Amino acid sequence: MPPMPSSQSHNEHEHMNIFVPEVMEMEVPISMEVHEGTSNSMKNQPVEDAQSVKITWRIKDFSRLSMTKLYSSTYELGDVTWRLLIFPKGNNVDFLSMYMGFIDTANLPYGWSRYAHFSLTIVNQFHSSNSIRKEAKHQLNAGESDWGFTSFMPLNDLYDTSRGFIVNDICVIEAEITVYRATDQYLYNSKRETSYVGLKNQGATCYMNSLLQMLFHISYFRKVVYHMTTSVNDEPSTSIPMALQSLFYKLQHSESSVGTKDLTRSFGWDTHHAFLQHDVHELNRVLCEKLEEKMKRTAVEGAIQHLFEGHHKNYLECINVDYKSSRQESFYDLQLDVKGCHDVYASFDKYVAVEHLDGDNKYHAGQYGLQDAKKGVLFTNFPPVLQLHLKRFEYQFVRDGMVKINDRYEFPLELDLDRDNGRYLSPEANRRVRNLYTLHSVLVHSGGVQGGHYYAFIRPTLSNQWYKFDDERVTKEDIIKALDELYGGEEEHVMTTNPDNAPFKFTRQSNAYMLVYIRESDKGKILCDIHDRDISHHLKERLKREQKEKELKKKQKAEADKYMTVKVVTDEDFARQIGKDICFDLVDHAKVRSFYVQKLKPFHTYKEEIAREFLAPVYFQRFWLWGKRQNKTHRPNRPLTLLEESYTVSHLKRLSSKDPNDDLQLFLEVERAQNLRAGPLPDKESDDILLFFKLYEPEKGESRYAGRLFVKSYYKPSDILEKLNQLAGYAPDEKIELFEEIRFDPTLMCTYIDTRLTFTSNQLEDGDIVWYQKPLPAQTRRLFHCPDIPSFLEYQHSLQVIHFRSLERPEKDEFCLQLSKFDSYDEVVKRVANQLRVDDPSKLRLTSHNIYSQRPKAHPIRYRGVENLLEILLHHDELSDILYFEVLDIPLPELQELRILKLAFSYAARSKLETHSIRLPKESTVGDVLEHLKEKVKLSHPNAELRLLQVFSHKIYKIYPNSEKIAAINDNRWTLRAEEIPEEEKFLSSSKCLIHVCHFMHEDAQNQTRIKNFDEPFLLVINDGETLSRIKVRVQNKLQVQDEEFLKWRLAFVSHSQAKYLEDSDILFDHFQGSGICVSSEQYLGLEHSNNTPRRPPAANQLQRYVCVFCKNSSNYDLE
Repeated sequence: MPPMPSSQSHNEHEHMNIFVPEVMEMEVPISMEVHEGTSNSMKNQPVEDAQSVKITWRIKDFSRLSMTKLYSSTYELGDVTWRLLIFPKGNNVDFLSMYMGFIDTANLPYGWSRYAHFSLTIVNQFHSSNSIRKEAKHQLNAGESDWGFTSFMPLNDLYDTSRGFIVNDICVIEAEITVYRATDQYLYNSKRETSYVGLKNQGATCYMNSLLQMLFHISYFRKVVYHMTTSVNDEPSTSIPMALQSLFYKLQHSESSVGTKDLTRSFGWDTHHAFLQHDVHELNRVLCEKLEEKMKRTAVEGAIQHLFEGHHKNYLECINVDYKSSRQESFYDLQLDVKGCHDVYASFDKYVAVEHLDGDNKYHAGQYGLQDAKKGVLFTNFPPVLQLHLKRFEYQFVRDGMVKINDRYEFPLELDLDRDNGRYLSPEANRRVRNLYTLHSVLVHSGGVQGGHYYAFIRPTLSNQWYKFDDERVTKEDIIKALDELYGGEEEHVMTTNPDNAPFKFTRQSNAYMLVYIRESDKGKILCDIHDRDISHHLKERLKREQKEKELKKKQKAEADKYMTVKVVTDEDFARQIGKDICFDLVDHAKVRSFYVQKLKPFHTYKEEIAREFLAPVYFQRFWLWGKRQNKTHRPNRPLTLLEESYTVSHLKRLSSKDPNDDLQLFLEVERAQNLRAGPLPDKESDDILLFFKLYEPEKGESRYAGRLFVKSYYKPSDILEKLNQLAGYAPDEKIELFEEIRFDPTLMCTYIDTRLTFTSNQLEDGDIVWYQKPLPAQTRRLFHCPDIPSFLEYQHSLQVIHFRSLERPEKDEFCLQLSKFDSYDEVVKRVANQLRVDDPSKLRLTSHNIYSQRPKAHPIRYRGVENLLEILLHHDELSDILYFEVLDIPLPELQELRILKLAFSYAARSKLETHSIRLPKESTVGDVLEHLKEKVKLSHPNAELRLLQVFSHKIYKIYPNSEKIAAINDNRWTLRAEEIPEEEKFLSSSKCLIHVCHFMHEDAQNQTRIKNFDEPFLLVINDGETLSRIKVRVQNKLQVQDEEFLKWRLAFVSHSQAKYLEDSDILFDHFQGSGICVSSEQYLGLEHSNNTPRRPPAANQLQRYVCVFCKNSSNYDLE
């Protein structure tokens, strides 16, 4: 995350890189087009209603802009003037930064606030579907007048003219903004208006909220969840069934929006996971799998399967011979193509379209050889609840990344899958079942690949009334009006300045992503009634208790407006904290006694209560107001007068602080005798100064509170030396040095006090802090780490709490240590070793933290490779407070002289790979590595020989000779795979050849077909004169593939990504260059077949992040 401007605070939001930019006046604004909202005007519209506007900002000579930031011209919306702000070269990041905000904040009435829902778009002028759009919601006020995206899009992409974002040096920015009164947003009651409530967004959980609302409103699913086995001892934060039951019950009975933290905690997610946006389709699949696991061997086993599972048949049929094969598969949802299809029916037509296998693509039909054939998919049965996932995201090789498909795509309110005499159904399908479906839910994705928002349109009872579930807000909607937007596609806007120009087309970024249909014949059962008896007694009792606690907190909060907190500090607090909890300033106010008092009562009425608490009679009390100084210190400022003690508590608070969130903070001055009884207070005259004293003892390296004194301003420090020695317990004539503690944030300032000058000349006043110590002789100063007060304070100022994490568990703090940024490498590892009870600190290895990825850095810290802790923590001019550690089995200096290789060992061609780490001296050879590996793996026989292969992208690139040195081998880029050498491969005669065999399939990309490799490659010996038919037998046996499956495989000679298919009679030996070892990544025997375990492509906004639901009762977890 980029650094924030210092003048503003960071607001957590679903879009994690959003924050308010630093506000500065800038250059002359650039004009733009303004398009009023289609349903409401702007200037004269009452601000109680929602107001919207669409604007277009065309910036000429964009690449030649020299200013740091650029404002658009202003436009009126509601009762304020708005504008856009961009940083063409980034706001301290390598991204275009873009914000929306308003001006004239000083003229706004007190408490002014507006709720803004807006989107910002960089228009792609080549293809509008490739435009970059981001959307946000935020409450704006006079103190927070800007909001937007610091990392909107990479500058490299923006300024690359081939990308289409800058054409003829013109950049086009589109903004859509809707503004509400903020009070309207919060006063709106979803329950009252719609009878339904929303779900709270934890940061980026809108995708989950939309899915949960859809599942909740399938009554049968809700009833099944209620009937899952839970007990009174189950906690929602650790039990997925209990969390879902609790969530659904609250959605059913709550009067306000419901939180989802217990549910995400039951998944094993922390706050970090809640701020990662995943794909709603992935979460749906994983959640259902988890629930099915919990339902096994219970009364509701198979219920989810009954709801969502359908079946289709994959068939293949030869045209000229009597050969057929088929395989039935189940599905919980169908993924339908959007690209090239105008509606759902076109997608189904494409899904069941017949593919003809002829020409070079003939099918190998076993004993019949290569034959013309046709293959396809037909449905055996559809489920009661049909979930259609629309493939809005695809990988583009040209852009080397995911793109969103915003093409117009229509879907009917009523879906007939029996159309055209059941063209989608297989002959075995039960034609008595009427496959007529009614649309129940539409899950919508708004935005692009780099950021977006999910919400849902649902009609819970299949009536004509639809509802929009957008996180906490639920509204009634007219689906007919909404459908055109949900279909996606483009909309046109005419430029107001020149209507003769061609309309400018904008791509709609909000469109349907998932459709849920319910079969008409099953809707009575699916949308069944939920009865009180369906909900367990312990669940109802638990939630009743929670509701009572919630109401109690609400009552306390309502009364809180009448009360405030008064914090009272005494000398005992100074003595208890200074030198232990704190070093700088006087006290941590969070750790002093507090009083909860009525705001409007006079302060003196509470003095009796304070007297009882502190055993100090009212007439022996004097109260001082604390004040915040310009140097950020916080000191007792002045005593209260008798008149001020008659003021109300809230009045006193305003005297001490203008911040409405601050408490009233007071210092209670009490004079106590040796028996600790309170006594009379000395009079404070106008020339008296109250000073606080801290004592430093360099021999111990410790500090403590010494006491306080009233001194005359015209006195000299030398006049009170005897008294200070008495406070410290020193001899009356002990020589001491005095220093003033001036400030400590952001930098330390401590000055020497000249005892020959007066206190006024030393610029001392009420509340100042004076440090003193006995000076050390010059010959002994070097024996102490901090021989004097300045060095001690400098050391204390450098202290930082470091969170240490095990490298094996990089997300969890193991312990914390307070260390100085100037501690040496040896001092740091010694402290960590003591904490871990490791005898030898050299057996520890530390790794720094990457503040951007929030993960350990790739390379650990070398032994004594840094001077101090500061170098370890520093990352791109920012300090981290996290360090990772490993406990080694040998000292780190010895380990650094070794080379560590990560190897994957394979027992057979398609067996599961074992991972091993081999540690050897850097001058070792591959032969040494293999000998060492033999001790770690189970060999087929004692004399087995091993070899080491270099594997990358499912192809073998090299067989390492045993003599090669390991120092230069890169195991980060390549996979190093070791395996036994079969006997037939050890000695190759002139009639034998060792070749490379790879699995592959064809995939379409940009109207071209290319080869894609998968699975584990292997080596194979072939003989001169051996036909392909014989080689196929050996390959099948080696891979242990069933006959029926292997008949579908095709073999080809692949050279430089071109496949030449082989006949059974072909001599494969002739295709390779002679005998011996012929292993090349560009020439191999290719095995073409389907990949039975494909890796799912990254979905929207997901990229390489997958939905994880962790098992609480296991050390393992499922990763999809």
